[in-house]
Amino acid sequence: MTHRWKTGASLPLLGLALFTLANCNGRENEENNSTVSSAGNAMENMATAAGNAIENTGQAMMTTPTAQEFADQAAKSDAFEIAAAKLAATNATSAQVKDFARMMLAAHTESTTKLKAAASSSSPAVSPSAELTGDQQDDLTELRGMKGAAFDEEYIDGQVDAHEDALALMRKYAADGAEGPLKSAAREMVPIIEQHLTRARELDKTSG
Repeated sequence: MTHRWKTGASLPLLGLALFTLANCNGRENEENNSTVSSAGNAMENMATAAGNAIENTGQAMMTTPTAQEFADQAAKSDAFEIAAAKLAATNATSAQVKDFARMMLAAHTESTTKLKAAASSSSPAVSPSAELTGDQQDDLTELRGMKGAAFDEEYIDGQVDAHEDALALMRKYAADGAEGPLKSAAREMVPIIEQHLTRARELDKTSG
């Protein structure tokens, strides 16, 4: 009787020990996961900070464009975005990419109108040239030959590059350009392009 009582009494104690051990392991796993998550967030923040530092350094080293140069570069950027977005309407597969392209078409059509108005209001007035560069024409030619997932990836990858260039241009002119309607337009465009670039980078991670 005594032996059986001792054996039976040890079962609840064993169960309690196992329960305690499981809880400890669970807390340890949660702590480990939290540590890994924190480390991942820290690395991402460091990468973002490094990227921002590189962008700021690149902007500081840029030569400030004249009013005509700024207007021309901004007009070419808009024209390229509009043309690429129209290709995405037929060649893209991803619904998210198509949505992004529609946003680009609307946004850059609007910014084209604003740029022309600002340029014409400048003193002296300037007339933006929207003729695409050779590199832009080559990029569009390459996109025309693609469809589906290959198009999605190439289009979004190009959008990241294009918006990085556009943002550097707008920030530079907004900071150091000649005062006037064009500088005001550049200041207005900076946060909009930042939003577009953020979205393009998000899509680039998905498509890549």
